[in-house]
Amino acid sequence: MSNLEELKSKLKSLSAEYAKIRSLPPEERRAFGEKINARKQEILEKIRSLEESKRLLDIKPVDVSAPFAKNSPAPAFKQGTKHPLSSELEIVSEIYRNMGFNVIESSQLDDEFHMFDSLNFPKDHPARDGYDTFRTEEGFIPPAHTSTMQYRALTRFKPNLETLGQIAVVIPGRVFRNEDADATHEHTFYQCEGVFVSKTATLSQLLATWKSFFETYYGQSLNIKTQPGFFPFTEPSLEFKIEKPKSLGGKGDGWLEMGGCGMIHPNVLKTAGIDPEIYKGFAWGGGIDRLVMLKYGVSDVRLFESGKLDFLKEF
Repeated sequence: MSNLEELKSKLKSLSAEYAKIRSLPPEERRAFGEKINARKQEILEKIRSLEESKRLLDIKPVDVSAPFAKNSPAPAFKQGTKHPLSSELEIVSEIYRNMGFNVIESSQLDDEFHMFDSLNFPKDHPARDGYDTFRTEEGFIPPAHTSTMQYRALTRFKPNLETLGQIAVVIPGRVFRNEDADATHEHTFYQCEGVFVSKTATLSQLLATWKSFFETYYGQSLNIKTQPGFFPFTEPSLEFKIEKPKSLGGKGDGWLEMGGCGMIHPNVLKTAGIDPEIYKGFAWGGGIDRLVMLKYGVSDVRLFESGKLDFLKEF
């Protein structure tokens, strides 16, 4: 007889013990009943413990090292992949590293000084209004552009002017705009900022640098063109365009605007403690999402932030 069967037999035998209570003197019944009840609870607890142990032993073991489908009729989980923007950000950063640039990440929460004051924005500039720029209740600003990192890049790498004769930094990061989302506009996206300073920096160096990046990224020679623009932190300011890549059916007859650029305004250099009479600089910035859309033929920028697995599985 197993231990479990023995305990159940003892439990049944207690019924006879309970029957004896009526034959005892009244003053002895209570103590006798409490003794039997205690014994009954002890047996019941042992029975529950043995039944639980038996239940656990009956469970089919799981091989944690085996694929999911080996242990269950449910389909096996597929290995995930990097988000396309994460993968392309790594490619973009590597291209610039190979060109001699340091790479630092942009801040995702900033302040009035770095967002506007250090970039030569006038006090009454409309970009400071809540209509264009997000703000937290504490007054912090989710940056609307990676240019918010220019002051940090200039001050952090200023010693390089003495040792290397130049500052060369690119800053990829997430930015936030108060915009209505549609197929070509999103309130949250990625940009990449470039900053270069030396005693001999020129606008032609800027155009050659950015042209070289796009040609490397798309793997083909590209014509470029510019048109006048305006940004408080560059002077002169330009809008930069490339011919439509062949991968998108380009035949030299279409132009795509890729971002803004220009020579760093003297006031921005002064604010960072760099003498604009000695040093010159140029800066540029453009969207990463747009790069990836063109490279892979993505029709709607909102897909990047949608979390849709059918879209992400394509990468």
